[in-house]
Amino acid sequence: MIKVVKFGGSSLASAEQFAKVGKIIHADKDRRYVVPSAPGKRNAKDSKVTDMLYACYELVEAEEDFRVPLMKIKDRYDTIINGLNLKLSLEEEFKKITENLKSGAGVDYAASRGEYLNGIVMACYLGYTFVDAAEVIFFDENGNFDADKTNRALSARLAKEEHAVVPGFYGSMPDGSIKTFSRGGSDITGSIVSRAVHAACYENWTDVSGFLIADPRIIKNPKPIKTITYRELRELSYMGASVLHEDAVFPVRKAGIPINIRNTNAPEDEGTWIVESTCQQSKYTITGIAGKKGFVSVNIDKDMMNAEVGFGRKVLTAFEENEISFEHIPSGIDTMTVFVHQPEFEGKEQAVISAIHRLAEPDSIDLEGDLALIAVVGRGMRATRGTAGRIFSALAHANINVKMIDQGSSELNIIIGVSNADFENAIRAIYDIFVETQL
Repeated sequence: MIKVVKFGGSSLASAEQFAKVGKIIHADKDRRYVVPSAPGKRNAKDSKVTDMLYACYELVEAEEDFRVPLMKIKDRYDTIINGLNLKLSLEEEFKKITENLKSGAGVDYAASRGEYLNGIVMACYLGYTFVDAAEVIFFDENGNFDADKTNRALSARLAKEEHAVVPGFYGSMPDGSIKTFSRGGSDITGSIVSRAVHAACYENWTDVSGFLIADPRIIKNPKPIKTITYRELRELSYMGASVLHEDAVFPVRKAGIPINIRNTNAPEDEGTWIVESTCQQSKYTITGIAGKKGFVSVNIDKDMMNAEVGFGRKVLTAFEENEISFEHIPSGIDTMTVFVHQPEFEGKEQAVISAIHRLAEPDSIDLEGDLALIAVVGRGMRATRGTAGRIFSALAHANINVKMIDQGSSELNIIIGVSNADFENAIRAIYDIFVETQL
Protein backbone atom coordinates (compact mmCIF):
# COMPACT_ATOMS: atom_id res chain seq x y z
CA MET A 1 0.00 0.00 0.00
CA ILE A 2 1.26 3.49 -0.90
CA LYS A 3 0.47 6.71 0.93
CA VAL A 4 1.29 10.20 -0.31
CA VAL A 5 1.80 12.78 2.43
CA LYS A 6 1.62 16.53 1.92
CA PHE A 7 2.74 18.95 4.64
CA GLY A 8 1.65 22.58 4.79
CA GLY A 9 3.81 25.59 5.55
CA SER A 10 3.04 25.69 9.27
CA SER A 11 4.13 22.04 9.52
CA LEU A 12 7.55 22.94 8.06
CA ALA A 13 8.18 26.40 9.49
CA SER A 14 11.13 25.40 11.70
CA ALA A 15 13.59 22.62 12.49
CA GLU A 16 11.34 21.57 15.38
CA GLN A 17 8.40 21.18 12.99
CA PHE A 18 10.57 19.29 10.51
CA ALA A 19 11.44 16.84 13.27
CA LYS A 20 7.73 16.26 13.96
CA VAL A 21 7.17 15.64 10.27
CA GLY A 22 10.07 13.18 10.14
CA LYS A 23 8.59 11.15 12.99
CA ILE A 24 5.20 11.07 11.28
CA ILE A 25 6.67 9.85 7.98
CA HIS A 26 8.89 7.20 9.55
CA ALA A 27 6.04 5.96 11.76
CA ASP A 28 4.38 4.38 8.69
CA LYS A 29 6.42 2.58 6.03
CA ASP A 30 3.62 3.17 3.51
CA ARG A 31 4.30 6.94 3.56
CA ARG A 32 6.62 6.82 0.58
CA TYR A 33 6.07 10.06 -1.33
CA VAL A 34 6.26 13.48 0.31
CA VAL A 35 5.00 16.84 -0.99
CA PRO A 36 6.25 19.84 1.04
CA SER A 37 5.07 23.44 1.02
CA ALA A 38 7.39 26.39 1.63
CA PRO A 39 8.11 27.27 5.29
CA GLY A 40 5.23 29.16 6.86
CA LYS A 41 5.06 31.47 9.85
CA ARG A 42 6.89 30.44 13.03
CA ASN A 43 4.83 32.90 15.06
CA ALA A 44 2.20 35.59 14.57
CA LYS A 45 4.79 38.28 13.75
CA ASP A 46 6.74 36.11 11.33
CA SER A 47 6.46 36.05 7.51
CA LYS A 48 5.82 33.16 5.17
CA VAL A 49 8.75 32.40 2.89
CA THR A 50 6.47 32.66 -0.17
CA ASP A 51 5.47 36.19 0.85
CA MET A 52 9.15 37.06 1.30
CA LEU A 53 9.85 35.77 -2.21
CA TYR A 54 7.04 37.86 -3.67
CA ALA A 55 8.54 40.90 -1.92
CA CYS A 56 11.93 40.09 -3.50
CA TYR A 57 10.35 39.94 -6.91
CA GLU A 58 8.73 43.35 -6.42
CA LEU A 59 12.21 44.77 -5.80
CA VAL A 60 13.44 43.07 -8.97
CA GLU A 61 10.59 44.66 -10.94
CA ALA A 62 11.41 48.06 -9.45
CA GLU A 63 15.07 47.52 -10.41
CA GLU A 64 16.10 47.81 -6.76
CA ASP A 65 18.60 45.70 -4.82
CA PHE A 66 16.90 42.48 -3.69
CA ARG A 67 19.94 40.64 -2.35
CA VAL A 68 19.50 41.55 1.33
CA PRO A 69 15.86 40.29 1.49
CA LEU A 70 16.94 37.18 -0.44
CA MET A 71 19.69 36.51 2.12
CA LYS A 72 17.06 36.73 4.88
CA ILE A 73 15.28 33.89 3.12
CA LYS A 74 18.53 31.96 2.97
CA ASP A 75 18.92 32.51 6.73
CA ARG A 76 15.50 30.89 7.27
CA TYR A 77 16.64 27.76 5.47
CA ASP A 78 20.07 27.75 7.11
CA THR A 79 18.38 27.90 10.52
CA ILE A 80 16.33 24.83 9.63
CA ILE A 81 19.34 23.00 8.18
CA ASN A 82 21.52 23.75 11.21
CA GLY A 83 18.71 22.83 13.60
CA LEU A 84 18.47 19.42 11.94
CA ASN A 85 22.29 18.98 11.87
CA LEU A 86 22.26 18.36 8.13
CA LYS A 87 25.34 18.41 5.93
CA LEU A 88 23.72 20.56 3.28
CA SER A 89 24.52 23.91 1.71
CA LEU A 90 22.11 25.95 -0.39
CA GLU A 91 24.81 28.44 -1.39
CA GLU A 92 24.86 27.43 -5.07
CA GLU A 93 21.06 27.33 -5.23
CA PHE A 94 20.79 30.91 -4.00
CA LYS A 95 23.46 32.04 -6.48
CA LYS A 96 21.39 30.46 -9.24
CA ILE A 97 18.20 32.12 -7.96
CA THR A 98 19.94 35.50 -7.86
CA GLU A 99 21.15 35.11 -11.46
CA ASN A 100 17.77 33.96 -12.72
CA LEU A 101 15.89 36.80 -11.04
CA LYS A 102 18.32 39.30 -12.57
CA SER A 103 17.75 37.78 -16.00
CA GLY A 104 13.97 38.07 -15.76
CA ALA A 105 12.88 34.59 -14.66
CA GLY A 106 9.43 35.91 -13.66
CA VAL A 107 7.13 36.05 -10.65
CA ASP A 108 6.09 32.39 -10.81
CA TYR A 109 9.73 31.32 -10.71
CA ALA A 110 10.37 33.55 -7.69
CA ALA A 111 7.30 32.30 -5.80
CA SER A 112 8.08 28.64 -6.50
CA ARG A 113 11.55 28.69 -4.98
CA GLY A 114 10.15 28.32 -1.46
CA GLU A 115 8.79 24.84 -2.21
CA TYR A 116 11.77 23.96 -4.40
CA LEU A 117 14.30 24.71 -1.65
CA ASN A 118 12.19 23.10 1.06
CA GLY A 119 11.97 19.99 -1.11
CA ILE A 120 15.76 19.80 -1.23
CA VAL A 121 16.00 20.17 2.56
CA MET A 122 13.25 17.58 3.13
CA ALA A 123 14.86 15.06 0.76
CA CYS A 124 18.21 15.46 2.52
CA TYR A 125 16.61 15.10 5.95
CA LEU A 126 14.66 11.95 5.05
CA GLY A 127 17.26 10.39 2.77
CA TYR A 128 14.71 10.35 -0.08
CA THR A 129 15.21 11.20 -3.76
CA PHE A 130 14.45 14.81 -4.74
CA VAL A 131 12.29 15.09 -7.87
CA ASP A 132 11.96 18.63 -9.21
CA ALA A 133 8.27 19.29 -9.93
CA ALA A 134 9.28 21.25 -13.05
CA GLU A 135 10.44 17.95 -14.61
CA VAL A 136 7.20 16.04 -14.03
CA ILE A 137 4.29 18.49 -13.70
CA PHE A 138 3.27 20.30 -16.87
CA PHE A 139 1.08 23.15 -18.10
CA ASP A 140 0.09 23.75 -21.72
CA GLU A 141 0.94 26.84 -23.75
CA ASN A 142 -2.18 28.60 -22.40
CA GLY A 143 -1.11 28.04 -18.80
CA ASN A 144 -3.66 25.29 -18.12
CA PHE A 145 -2.63 22.22 -16.17
CA ASP A 146 -1.92 19.29 -18.51
CA ALA A 147 -3.26 16.37 -16.49
CA ASP A 148 -2.60 13.55 -18.98
CA LYS A 149 0.97 14.52 -19.84
CA THR A 150 1.74 15.05 -16.16
CA ASN A 151 0.27 11.71 -15.10
CA ARG A 152 2.31 9.82 -17.71
CA ALA A 153 5.59 11.53 -16.83
CA LEU A 154 5.09 11.48 -13.07
CA SER A 155 4.01 7.83 -13.02
CA ALA A 156 7.06 6.79 -15.02
CA ARG A 157 9.44 8.85 -12.89
CA LEU A 158 8.14 7.75 -9.49
CA ALA A 159 7.95 4.10 -10.56
CA LYS A 160 11.76 4.21 -10.39
CA GLU A 161 11.82 5.62 -6.84
CA GLU A 162 10.75 3.75 -3.73
CA HIS A 163 10.77 7.03 -1.78
CA ALA A 164 10.74 10.56 -3.18
CA VAL A 165 10.10 14.21 -2.35
CA VAL A 166 8.20 16.26 -4.94
CA PRO A 167 7.86 19.96 -4.01
CA GLY A 168 4.38 21.39 -4.27
CA PHE A 169 2.85 24.47 -5.91
CA TYR A 170 4.58 24.55 -9.30
CA GLY A 171 5.37 22.86 -12.60
CA SER A 172 6.65 24.00 -15.99
CA MET A 173 5.41 25.49 -19.25
CA PRO A 174 6.27 23.98 -22.68
CA ASP A 175 9.21 26.40 -22.97
CA GLY A 176 10.61 25.21 -19.62
CA SER A 177 9.65 28.32 -17.64
CA ILE A 178 8.12 27.87 -14.19
CA LYS A 179 4.34 28.06 -13.73
CA THR A 180 2.61 27.96 -10.34
CA PHE A 181 -0.83 26.88 -9.25
CA SER A 182 -2.88 29.42 -7.28
CA ARG A 183 -1.99 30.02 -3.63
CA GLY A 184 -2.35 26.82 -1.62
CA GLY A 185 -1.48 24.84 -4.73
CA SER A 186 0.70 22.34 -2.88
CA ASP A 187 -2.59 20.60 -2.03
CA ILE A 188 -3.08 20.10 -5.76
CA THR A 189 0.43 18.69 -6.21
CA GLY A 190 -0.23 16.14 -3.46
CA SER A 191 -3.38 15.06 -5.24
CA ILE A 192 -1.59 14.78 -8.59
CA VAL A 193 1.18 12.65 -7.06
CA SER A 194 -1.41 10.44 -5.36
CA ARG A 195 -3.09 9.74 -8.68
CA ALA A 196 0.22 9.06 -10.43
CA VAL A 197 1.36 6.41 -7.93
CA HIS A 198 -2.14 4.89 -7.46
CA ALA A 199 -2.00 5.69 -3.76
CA ALA A 200 -4.32 3.99 -1.32
CA CYS A 201 -4.57 7.25 0.62
CA TYR A 202 -3.57 10.91 0.32
CA GLU A 203 -2.73 12.35 3.74
CA ASN A 204 -2.83 16.13 3.88
CA TRP A 205 -1.10 17.32 7.07
CA THR A 206 -1.78 20.82 8.34
CA ASP A 207 -2.25 22.63 11.67
CA VAL A 208 -5.87 21.58 12.30
CA SER A 209 -7.37 18.16 13.01
CA GLY A 210 -9.56 18.07 9.92
CA PHE A 211 -12.76 19.89 9.04
CA LEU A 212 -15.12 21.40 11.56
CA ILE A 213 -18.89 21.64 11.12
CA ALA A 214 -18.71 25.44 11.25
CA ASP A 215 -16.18 28.28 11.33
CA PRO A 216 -14.51 28.37 14.80
CA ARG A 217 -14.35 32.17 14.53
CA ILE A 218 -18.16 32.15 14.68
CA ILE A 219 -18.96 28.99 16.67
CA LYS A 220 -17.00 28.28 19.85
CA ASN A 221 -15.43 24.80 19.69
CA PRO A 222 -17.50 23.46 16.78
CA LYS A 223 -17.74 19.69 16.44
CA PRO A 224 -15.35 17.95 14.01
CA ILE A 225 -16.44 16.19 10.83
CA LYS A 226 -15.31 12.57 10.79
CA THR A 227 -16.23 11.70 7.20
CA ILE A 228 -17.27 13.94 4.32
CA THR A 229 -17.91 13.11 0.67
CA TYR A 230 -16.23 14.88 -2.24
CA ARG A 231 -19.55 16.46 -3.22
CA GLU A 232 -20.15 17.81 0.28
CA LEU A 233 -16.60 19.16 0.40
CA ARG A 234 -17.08 20.87 -2.95
CA GLU A 235 -20.20 22.64 -1.72
CA LEU A 236 -18.58 23.77 1.55
CA SER A 237 -15.28 24.81 -0.06
CA TYR A 238 -17.09 26.89 -2.65
CA MET A 239 -18.95 28.72 0.12
CA GLY A 240 -15.81 29.61 2.04
CA ALA A 241 -14.71 26.60 4.12
CA SER A 242 -10.92 26.58 3.71
CA VAL A 243 -8.86 23.65 4.91
CA LEU A 244 -8.08 22.09 1.54
CA HIS A 245 -7.51 23.80 -1.82
CA GLU A 246 -10.72 23.36 -3.81
CA ASP A 247 -8.99 22.07 -6.96
CA ALA A 248 -7.10 19.39 -5.00
CA VAL A 249 -10.21 17.20 -5.00
CA PHE A 250 -10.42 16.46 -8.72
CA PRO A 251 -7.33 14.28 -9.45
CA VAL A 252 -7.98 11.96 -6.49
CA ARG A 253 -11.74 11.93 -6.98
CA LYS A 254 -11.23 10.69 -10.52
CA ALA A 255 -9.01 7.89 -9.19
CA GLY A 256 -11.21 7.06 -6.17
CA ILE A 257 -8.45 7.89 -3.68
CA PRO A 258 -9.59 9.04 -0.20
CA ILE A 259 -8.03 12.12 1.43
CA ASN A 260 -7.24 12.22 5.13
CA ILE A 261 -6.83 15.70 6.67
CA ARG A 262 -4.47 15.37 9.66
CA ASN A 263 -2.82 17.60 12.27
CA THR A 264 1.00 17.63 12.38
CA ASN A 265 0.88 18.86 15.98
CA ALA A 266 -1.62 16.18 17.05
CA PRO A 267 -0.76 13.14 14.90
CA GLU A 268 -2.81 10.85 17.11
CA ASP A 269 -6.03 12.57 15.98
CA GLU A 270 -7.84 10.68 13.22
CA GLY A 271 -8.76 13.87 11.40
CA THR A 272 -11.32 14.04 8.61
CA TRP A 273 -11.74 11.48 5.82
CA ILE A 274 -12.82 12.81 2.42
CA VAL A 275 -14.31 9.98 0.35
CA GLU A 276 -16.21 9.41 -2.87
CA SER A 277 -19.15 7.81 -1.10
CA THR A 278 -19.95 6.26 2.27
CA CYS A 279 -22.74 4.34 3.95
CA GLN A 280 -21.72 5.88 7.28
CA GLN A 281 -24.28 8.38 8.47
CA SER A 282 -23.13 11.49 10.25
CA LYS A 283 -24.07 11.84 13.89
CA TYR A 284 -25.95 14.95 12.82
CA THR A 285 -28.42 15.65 10.01
CA ILE A 286 -25.99 18.14 8.51
CA THR A 287 -22.31 17.70 7.67
CA GLY A 288 -21.27 21.34 7.66
CA ILE A 289 -22.23 25.01 7.45
CA ALA A 290 -20.33 27.63 5.45
CA GLY A 291 -21.08 30.98 3.91
CA LYS A 292 -19.93 34.24 2.37
CA LYS A 293 -20.91 37.87 2.68
CA GLY A 294 -21.12 40.48 -0.06
CA PHE A 295 -23.86 39.61 -2.53
CA VAL A 296 -26.51 41.55 -4.45
CA SER A 297 -29.90 40.17 -5.45
CA VAL A 298 -31.23 41.38 -8.80
CA ASN A 299 -35.00 40.80 -8.66
CA ILE A 300 -36.73 40.77 -12.06
CA ASP A 301 -40.55 40.82 -12.33
CA LYS A 302 -42.61 40.17 -15.45
CA ASP A 303 -46.18 38.95 -15.78
CA MET A 304 -46.44 35.53 -17.43
CA MET A 305 -42.66 35.11 -17.29
CA ASN A 306 -43.06 31.35 -16.98
CA ALA A 307 -44.79 31.16 -20.36
CA GLU A 308 -42.12 33.13 -22.23
CA VAL A 309 -39.62 30.78 -23.89
CA GLY A 310 -36.02 31.98 -23.52
CA PHE A 311 -36.67 34.56 -20.80
CA GLY A 312 -34.00 33.19 -18.48
CA ARG A 313 -31.44 33.09 -21.29
CA LYS A 314 -32.15 36.73 -22.15
CA VAL A 315 -31.64 37.81 -18.54
CA LEU A 316 -28.40 35.88 -18.14
CA THR A 317 -27.12 37.28 -21.44
CA ALA A 318 -27.20 40.72 -19.81
CA PHE A 319 -24.82 39.47 -17.11
CA GLU A 320 -22.64 37.66 -19.64
CA GLU A 321 -22.27 40.81 -21.75
CA ASN A 322 -20.90 42.56 -18.69
CA GLU A 323 -18.62 39.63 -17.71
CA ILE A 324 -20.43 38.94 -14.43
CA SER A 325 -20.95 35.41 -13.17
CA PHE A 326 -23.97 34.48 -11.08
CA GLU A 327 -24.23 32.46 -7.87
CA HIS A 328 -27.87 31.37 -7.57
CA ILE A 329 -31.13 31.89 -9.48
CA PRO A 330 -34.25 31.19 -7.41
CA SER A 331 -37.44 31.86 -9.38
CA GLY A 332 -41.23 31.97 -9.19
CA ILE A 333 -44.09 32.19 -11.69
CA ASP A 334 -43.59 35.89 -12.43
CA THR A 335 -40.23 36.53 -10.71
CA MET A 336 -36.61 35.63 -11.22
CA THR A 337 -33.78 36.59 -8.86
CA VAL A 338 -30.10 36.52 -9.76
CA PHE A 339 -27.52 36.60 -6.95
CA VAL A 340 -24.12 38.07 -7.88
CA HIS A 341 -20.98 39.20 -6.05
CA GLN A 342 -21.48 42.80 -4.92
CA PRO A 343 -17.90 44.09 -5.56
CA GLU A 344 -18.01 42.68 -9.10
CA PHE A 345 -21.49 44.06 -9.78
CA GLU A 346 -21.46 47.56 -8.26
CA GLY A 347 -19.46 49.26 -11.00
CA LYS A 348 -21.61 47.72 -13.73
CA GLU A 349 -25.07 47.74 -12.17
CA GLN A 350 -26.65 50.32 -14.47
CA ALA A 351 -25.20 48.67 -17.56
CA VAL A 352 -26.67 45.34 -16.44
CA ILE A 353 -30.09 46.85 -15.69
CA SER A 354 -30.11 48.55 -19.08
CA ALA A 355 -29.17 45.30 -20.80
CA ILE A 356 -31.90 43.34 -18.99
CA HIS A 357 -34.52 45.92 -20.08
CA ARG A 358 -33.23 45.78 -23.66
CA LEU A 359 -33.07 42.00 -23.88
CA ALA A 360 -35.92 40.75 -21.66
CA GLU A 361 -38.33 43.71 -21.34
CA PRO A 362 -39.27 43.07 -17.68
CA ASP A 363 -42.00 44.96 -15.83
CA SER A 364 -39.60 46.00 -13.07
CA ILE A 365 -36.14 45.39 -11.62
CA ASP A 366 -35.21 45.79 -7.96
CA LEU A 367 -31.77 45.53 -6.36
CA GLU A 368 -30.88 44.62 -2.80
CA GLY A 369 -27.28 44.64 -1.62
CA ASP A 370 -25.30 43.69 1.49
CA LEU A 371 -26.56 40.11 1.48
CA ALA A 372 -24.89 36.90 2.65
CA LEU A 373 -25.35 33.34 1.43
CA ILE A 374 -25.11 30.37 3.78
CA ALA A 375 -24.83 26.76 2.63
CA VAL A 376 -26.16 24.01 4.87
CA VAL A 377 -24.70 20.78 3.50
CA GLY A 378 -25.24 17.16 4.44
CA ARG A 379 -25.93 13.76 2.90
CA GLY A 380 -28.13 13.07 5.95
CA MET A 381 -30.68 15.65 4.75
CA ARG A 382 -31.94 13.26 2.06
CA ALA A 383 -33.33 10.87 4.62
CA THR A 384 -34.53 13.49 7.11
CA ARG A 385 -37.88 15.19 6.77
CA GLY A 386 -38.41 18.81 7.72
CA THR A 387 -34.84 20.07 7.36
CA ALA A 388 -35.87 23.31 5.64
CA GLY A 389 -38.64 23.79 8.23
CA ARG A 390 -36.13 23.47 11.07
CA ILE A 391 -33.89 26.06 9.42
CA PHE A 392 -36.81 28.51 9.06
CA SER A 393 -37.82 27.88 12.67
CA ALA A 394 -34.30 28.44 14.01
CA LEU A 395 -33.84 31.66 12.04
CA ALA A 396 -37.29 32.97 13.00
CA HIS A 397 -36.54 32.27 16.67
CA ALA A 398 -33.34 34.32 16.26
CA ASN A 399 -35.34 37.19 14.65
CA ILE A 400 -33.51 36.76 11.35
CA ASN A 401 -35.33 37.55 8.10
CA VAL A 402 -34.73 34.99 5.34
CA LYS A 403 -34.23 36.73 1.99
CA MET A 404 -33.96 33.55 -0.06
CA ILE A 405 -33.90 29.78 0.30
CA ASP A 406 -32.89 27.42 -2.48
CA GLN A 407 -32.47 23.63 -2.32
CA GLY A 408 -30.53 21.68 -4.94
CA SER A 409 -32.17 18.73 -6.69
CA SER A 410 -29.64 16.39 -5.06
CA GLU A 411 -31.05 17.32 -1.63
CA LEU A 412 -27.43 17.64 -0.53
CA ASN A 413 -27.49 21.34 0.25
CA ILE A 414 -29.78 24.22 1.12
CA ILE A 415 -28.71 27.81 0.38
CA ILE A 416 -30.11 30.57 2.60
CA GLY A 417 -29.85 34.28 1.89
CA VAL A 418 -29.78 36.74 4.81
CA SER A 419 -28.46 40.26 5.34
CA ASN A 420 -24.74 40.68 5.99
CA ALA A 421 -25.57 41.95 9.48
CA ASP A 422 -27.37 38.68 10.32
CA PHE A 423 -24.69 36.37 8.89
CA GLU A 424 -22.94 35.24 12.09
CA ASN A 425 -26.15 34.96 14.11
CA ALA A 426 -27.75 32.91 11.34
CA ILE A 427 -24.89 30.41 11.37
CA ARG A 428 -25.10 30.16 15.17
CA ALA A 429 -28.85 29.56 15.01
CA ILE A 430 -28.51 26.82 12.38
CA TYR A 431 -25.64 25.17 14.25
CA ASP A 432 -27.61 25.18 17.49
CA ILE A 433 -30.71 23.58 15.98
CA PHE A 434 -28.83 20.79 14.16
CA VAL A 435 -25.88 20.12 16.46
CA GLU A 436 -26.33 21.39 19.99
CA THR A 437 -29.89 20.10 20.28
CA GLN A 438 -28.77 16.64 19.11
CA LEU A 439 -26.00 16.22 21.69
